[in-house]
Amino acid sequence: MAIGYPNGKKPQQPNKANAVKKNQKLPTLYGKRGMSLEDDLNDTNAYYLAHDIAVIHKKPTPVQIVRVDYPKRSNATIREAYFKQPSTTDYNGVYKGKYLDFEAKETKNTTSFPLNNFHPHQLTHMEQVVKQNGLAFVIISFRTLDEVYLTMYQNFYPFWQRMAEGGRKSVAIDELRDVSALIPYGLNPRLDFLSVLDKASR
Repeated sequence: MAIGYPNGKKPQQPNKANAVKKNQKLPTLYGKRGMSLEDDLNDTNAYYLAHDIAVIHKKPTPVQIVRVDYPKRSNATIREAYFKQPSTTDYNGVYKGKYLDFEAKETKNTTSFPLNNFHPHQLTHMEQVVKQNGLAFVIISFRTLDEVYLTMYQNFYPFWQRMAEGGRKSVAIDELRDVSALIPYGLNPRLDFLSVLDKASR
């Protein structure tokens, strides 16, 4: 049986020079580390959909087309366009018969999360979802720490209100940890936030 190798080259057999020594500590391998939060969530949502767990999609960012060229009748080329500010949040869907809606943000900060990553209309939208008995929450990733948290809207809003009343413009990570649930990294699914949501929304 013929075996194909990447680049057509057969891997070299280990020899004494490059063999792993006994008791030598091997580097820890983290599959898919370095992916963005959006990539992690999109992979997770694809897993949920494929396994009939939930239907959750990322909302497309609206784009306003300003100028289009038509060099041929069958070929239109967009020459100028602008991203519009999204009117709601990043993701929405249905899980166990419940509507859910959430915003996902990430930061490289290690001690706090800047609240200016959110917009007032997003908090308003989540409040409206909660009023209709939907589930609204935020997922915040501290990339440098490899920590991802799920915070229900009801627990996140007081930080936003504090800022609106002239208080601090960020949430200390310890404050966030107190009112949030850690989402552990996994393989399949990558970020199983629904199992965390089951507990956080009780």
